[in-house]
Formats: sequence, structure tokens, C-alpha cells
Amino acid sequence: MPTSPSVVLHDVTFAWPDGTVALDHLSAAFGRGRTGLVGRNGAGKSTLVRLATGRLHPTSGTISTSGPVDHLPQRLSPPSTPGQAATVADLLGVRPTLTALRAVLAGDADPAQLDAVGDDWDLEERAAAVLERVGLDGSDLDRPLSTLSGGQGVLVAVAGVRLRGRPIAFLDEPTNNLDRRARGLLLDVVDDWRGTLVVVSHDRELLEHVDETVELRAGSMTVFGGTFSAFQDHLAVQQAAVEREVRVAEQRHRAEKRQRIEAETKIARRAKAGAEAGRSMPKILANEQRKKAQETAGRLRVAHGSAEQQALATVRAAELRLRDDESIHVALPDPEVPASRRIATITLRGRGTIVQGPERIAVTGDNGVGKSTLLEQLVGDPAARAHPLPDTTAVAHVDRIAYLPQQKDTLDDTATVLDNVRRDAPHVPVAEVRNRLARFLVRGDTVDRRAGDLSGGERFRVALATLVLADPPPQLLVLDEPTNDLDLTSVDQLVDALRAYRGALIVVSHDETFLDRLDLDERIELR
Repeated sequence: MPTSPSVVLHDVTFAWPDGTVALDHLSAAFGRGRTGLVGRNGAGKSTLVRLATGRLHPTSGTISTSGPVDHLPQRLSPPSTPGQAATVADLLGVRPTLTALRAVLAGDADPAQLDAVGDDWDLEERAAAVLERVGLDGSDLDRPLSTLSGGQGVLVAVAGVRLRGRPIAFLDEPTNNLDRRARGLLLDVVDDWRGTLVVVSHDRELLEHVDETVELRAGSMTVFGGTFSAFQDHLAVQQAAVEREVRVAEQRHRAEKRQRIEAETKIARRAKAGAEAGRSMPKILANEQRKKAQETAGRLRVAHGSAEQQALATVRAAELRLRDDESIHVALPDPEVPASRRIATITLRGRGTIVQGPERIAVTGDNGVGKSTLLEQLVGDPAARAHPLPDTTAVAHVDRIAYLPQQKDTLDDTATVLDNVRRDAPHVPVAEVRNRLARFLVRGDTVDRRAGDLSGGERFRVALATLVLADPPPQLLVLDEPTNDLDLTSVDQLVDALRAYRGALIVVSHDETFLDRLDLDERIELR
């Protein structure tokens, strides 16, 4: 179990420039060992990581670390050398030192080059070894990043974190885009990790390889000494107990309400009987009896009313401990595609597959075989022309295509969420755009936040919302690893929406559970 805190957050509050509070007076600590950081999309996990790694600064409170911190973000953006294509060495974060080392070994005795090398004379050997550790070729340091698949890029980035060897590391959704073999390699790396490792993930398998689970929910942290499945078992027992508390509290409230109503009935009857009796007695005596009856009725009302309010307060307090998390509500438009409509043709090694009508097709295969390139070719992305697939073609026969690519999207980081969505739906009223974004849990001031400040899950929801606003709606929906960054409930909602979608669907995913739930018509496997 993690001990000796390496990262300590004390009374940390963070608010975005628009005033939206992401974290409010949060105190937490991450110790040596492997910690899984979990929580719903939008709970603030990525914001917390960016604060802990110094990429954001708290509005108030303090963050302290016991040593240098490294970070694998959800969206990889490697440093590059001006005028040169980004390479594996860039993603590893070693290109400047590697360039200086090679220059020195070639005879350049410039002191600046020697200073750049420092003590890293064995850098190339260590870099090659760490690449091989994650299943890549050790000689790939100069390989252009554009030739890597999304999964290979993630593995290289993880290898870079290991190579730099900082004592504290945060990995944000590291299993995104990984095939089965690559996932196994990553899990081995996690198992062998030394130092402090915090993994942000919705991946159940990965979360079984941690020592401790920390949940961020409603601005507070819950720490559990065990894996995610053990935490869920603990939570299920806890929630069952809370549900019993709610039922008991509700029964008590109903009983107190019933007793108050019965008391009111008795008071009304006594008042009526007293009024009738008062007609036959002296006025002064009748007034005295009426006064005493009113005082008694007042005390009864206060007593029963107080008991009922206390019982109701107990119900509300118990209900607050019940989990009733929201999920996105995806309603994809109906493009009214007839069953006979020819949508696309995919030819693989001479064998053609015709996508016709509202069919659901999955493209599968290991990392690096060209799945994303095939989708790029299908939708006419210029990137596909740079690295064409041998003996493979993909042609769309419709022009109403909606495409959500892997690891990137069309959102403008400098523009607000609202402006991004309205760019693709300029004729839709602002109020309607806000209403539709609310179905994706993007509400209030969040729609005025810059897209660059969104978490991975929030970005996906905003990008998907642009599809919902399309007019006319797309006849072909092309998704590349759509479950990346989505919590489990949101994946359920996405599955329901795709199953109800009446257009054609072509999807790439390594999530076999997700694919199995889509009722696929066919799989196309690349090798």
C-alpha cells in the first residue's frame, strides 16, 4: 500500500477564468506505489493531474512534491525541432540530448554540445532498451511519428516517462488505442514500476494492477487501500447499507406524517365539540376553555411538525449519500438511409466489402496495421495519401459523412465550446445548441470555456454533439476508438445511441466488449 506521501494537495481550489470552480478546497495525498485515480467524466481528474504536475496553478491552496514529476497527458503533443518532422526521439523527450551526443561522437568538441550531453553518454542504448521493453524496435529513434499508430504512440510516450526516470509520474488514460499485446506490455511496465505512479483510467483491467484506488467525486477524494474491483465491492456494500437507511428513514417520515394528520384530525374534532359545548356555558368560561384548547393544539402541532421535519431531514441526509450519477443522453439523428443504399466499398487484398444501408461494420487489427489510415482514406483525409495501405482501398459513395478521429478532433482550442459547436451548425439558435449540449452534461458556464481547457471525456462529448446538430444528418458515421476517455456509464449511453442509429456505422476499436454490444453485421480485420 502506498506510504510516505510524494504529492500533497492542501486545501486546493481551482477555478477557470470564467469563474467555474473545478476543485473546491481539496486536500489529498499520493504516496509511493501505484495509485488508480478514478471518477466520472468531468469530475476534475485531468485538472487535478495538471495541477499536480505544474501545468496549472491553484487559485488557492498549496501543492508540494517530494521530487520531480513527469506526466503522460491524454492528448500527446511531443516537442518538435523547428523545420523537422517529429520523430520517436521527440516523443521520448530526448532528441536535443541525442543530437548533441551524436555530434560529439562525430568529433564536435563544442562545449555547448558537451554540456547538453551531461552524464547521458549511454542515452542511445538506454532509449533503445526502453523502446524494446514496450515492444518497439530499438533502432526506431529517428522514425517519423507520422508512421506510428495511435497505440504505438502511447507506448513510446510511456517509454519516455520510464526513460526519464523521475520519481513521480502521472499517466492519464494510458491504455487508449492499445491492442491486446500492447496492453499486456503496458501492464508489465506498470507492475514493475518503482517510485510513485498515479494512473488516471476507466480501464478495469489496468485498475487491477494498482495498490490503492482514489476516487474523485463531487469535489472530494475517497481513498481505498486496494484495487478498483475491491473498491467497487466495498462501495456496493456501503450503498446497500445507505439504501436500507433511506428506506427506514422514509418509513419513519411516513409514520410521523400520519401521526401529525391524525393529531390535526383530533384537534379539529375537539375544537368542534368545544364550540358546541361553549354555547351552553357562560361566555367568560367558554373563552377560557377555548384559549386552553388552542394552546394545547399549538403544542401538539409544534411537536408533531418538528418530529415530521426531523424525519424528513434524516431522509434527505441519507439520500445525499446515495449515488445517482448523471450520464450523457445521446440521440443521434435519423438520416433515413434505405436498406438498398450503397454507402461505401472497402477492398482488402482483392476482396471487396460493400457497406449497404444501415449496416454496422468494425475494422479490427493490431496496432500499426493501418486501421486509422483506412478510415482516413474512406473519409478523404489528406493524411491517408502520405502512407497508403498496400492492396487496400476504401471509397465512400455518400458525401454526408461524420468522422470522429483518434487522438485528435476538429475543435479549436482557443475558441469556446459554444463557438466550436456553432461553427458546424451556424443556423441553429444558440438556445437550442445549449439545450443539446446539456444532454451531453455540458452546461452553464462550461459552454463558454475554451476547448483547450476541457478534459478528454468532455472533448469527446462536445465533438459528438456536433454530429447531433448536423443538418442534414450524416448517412455514414465513422468512429476511431470512440470509447477512449469515456466512463463506463457514458459508454453504455453511446452503445444505446449507436444501436438506435439508422445510418451506416464503421468503427475502429480495441474494446471487444463495446464491439460485441453493437450487433455488428461484419468485421474487417487488417493484418
